[in-house]
Amino acid sequence: MRKAKVFYKGESAGLLTQNDDGTFLFQYNDLWMRDNGKPAISLTLPKTIQEVQSDFLFSFFYNLLPEGSNKMVVCKYKQIDENDHFGLLLSAAQYDTIGAITVHEMQELV
Repeated sequence: MRKAKVFYKGESAGLLTQNDDGTFLFQYNDLWMRDNGKPAISLTLPKTIQEVQSDFLFSFFYNLLPEGSNKMVVCKYKQIDENDHFGLLLSAAQYDTIGAITVHEMQELV
């Protein structure tokens, strides 16, 4: 299982999880859900639902991934399989994304 915190303009908005079976879960933070002034991070992830599950990486997050030669460079440099979309998201969406969202990997305690 891999987890990442999702930030909107630097504020923690939710948690993105890739389960061991390859499915995904996005969950808004309780505080983010309760604050009517905080927007949904995407039209496809509305605040009317706190938890959303998917068999694939949500299209909103998939669209944050680099493409073409940029994707090849990142995958080669970071030694990420080109089909590991979650790994690529964790690497590429930490600092520089188009829009207000960044994604930061959470390290699990052993």
